Amino acid sequence: MDLSTHYMGLTLRNPIVPSASPLTRDVDGIRRLEDAGAGAVVMASLFEEQIDLESQQLDHFLTYGTESYAEALTYFPEAASYHVGPDDYLETIRKAKEAVAIPVIASLNGVSSGGWTRYARLMEQAGADGLELNIYYIPTDPLLSGAQVEQMHLDVLHDVRRSVRIPVAVKVGSYFSATAYMARRFAEAGANALVLFNRFYQPDIDLESLEVTPALTYSTSAAMRLPLRWVAILHGRVPIDLAITNGVHTCEDVLKAMMAGANVVQMAAELIQNGLGRINAITAAMVRWMEAHEYESVAQMRGSMSQKNAAEPAAFERANYMKVLQSWRPDPTGRRL
Repeated sequence: MDLSTHYMGLTLRNPIVPSASPLTRDVDGIRRLEDAGAGAVVMASLFEEQIDLESQQLDHFLTYGTESYAEALTYFPEAASYHVGPDDYLETIRKAKEAVAIPVIASLNGVSSGGWTRYARLMEQAGADGLELNIYYIPTDPLLSGAQVEQMHLDVLHDVRRSVRIPVAVKVGSYFSATAYMARRFAEAGANALVLFNRFYQPDIDLESLEVTPALTYSTSAAMRLPLRWVAILHGRVPIDLAITNGVHTCEDVLKAMMAGANVVQMAAELIQNGLGRINAITAAMVRWMEAHEYESVAQMRGSMSQKNAAEPAAFERANYMKVLQSWRPDPTGRRL
């Protein structure tokens, strides 16, 4: 059974790619994921804020007190005494490439168009097989238009695309007013893949401390329906590879993603909750299902249930909305849900 797939110009032994998370933060974690059967890995993200912080700290240490005494320059601290996250990240790429055979995709997380994007080139030089550009941005300024937000995303991609030759994926949220239009714009701007969708972690309010607090809840398979729908709509209509990154937990989830038109799925919550052995368990279940349904390869099923190929294309649009509303019936027990 051929589970191989192509993504961003890379050949993967199967479509399961652990996404950026604590599992992919270091070389040991990446090696364990390869041993567990992953097709590729996306490294934990290097954040724009980390790079900015390093620059600020370095400037402080280079300038603080240099005019106080003639020997003040001897007070320059040893490198270990301040954070060098970006350099550590590049070293992790180098060591990971020496340690594993599967593709290693670096992840750069930011929003502005500026000097931090030069790290894309450094990631390429360190040996990354590809780059996932994670544009995590919530537009809260009431004076900022939708068109300006869209252009901001494209400007970041342009800056990165000018810097590197390796393939680039763009990971975005689901809040664009015209998702299909933006997918085409990303493809025209040089993106090799589109990762749908970034999961925005929502804050909560602590009623005792009266503080806004971070809140982490793991996804469920139900969360995959939104990216599944858009992958099915975009497949065959926009010249770009597609990845689903939210709500992938089971063999059935992976199969649905492939049939919708995804090249790969990205998985984190399932592996964190239930262990890395889930990768081999899912691929084994995929083989059994494909044999039972007479599929010879992932490539054969890919896009077979996309909007372009579905028997009822309208099911991905308003028809599904109307059917769901019409299917509702009151609970005969009278219970309040």
